[in-house]
Amino acid sequence: MTGDREFRRVRQHGAVVRDRLFTLRVTEYRPRYGEVWRPRATIGIVISKKTLGRAVDRNRARRRVREALRTLPGGLPPCRAILLPNPAALKVPFAELQAALARAFAGTPGKGKRGKGGGNSGSSPRVSGRVTPPVPTPAEEGPA
Repeated sequence: MTGDREFRRVRQHGAVVRDRLFTLRVTEYRPRYGEVWRPRATIGIVISKKTLGRAVDRNRARRRVREALRTLPGGLPPCRAILLPNPAALKVPFAELQAALARAFAGTPGKGKRGKGGGNSGSSPRVSGRVTPPVPTPAEEGPA
């Protein structure tokens, strides 16, 4: 991902998946304006100086995460994501880092799982079909 606008969109609208090794924010894939529709994963890896103080460690963590994403079995789902590795990502075995990333991407909401009508994501679920009022029973009607 490049540009503040894409990062801001993922930060505002993305679903958050937390793990002890990283934090992942994911939104579904949408092409940029004028871009051809080619579903793919676009991931920005962000490591602040507050998280890892030394540049050597930040670069090493970035390289490890990038390689773990590249070699994930089954590949990545089409999405836009921001990945924020924690210092623990440097210390765990590579296979464990890969397994955690695979679990995180498997648990993210995909395009098929989301509702089709826009609106607020926190709104109550809609009732499908027609709702009919209950028919009163003879005991409820009272004397005629």
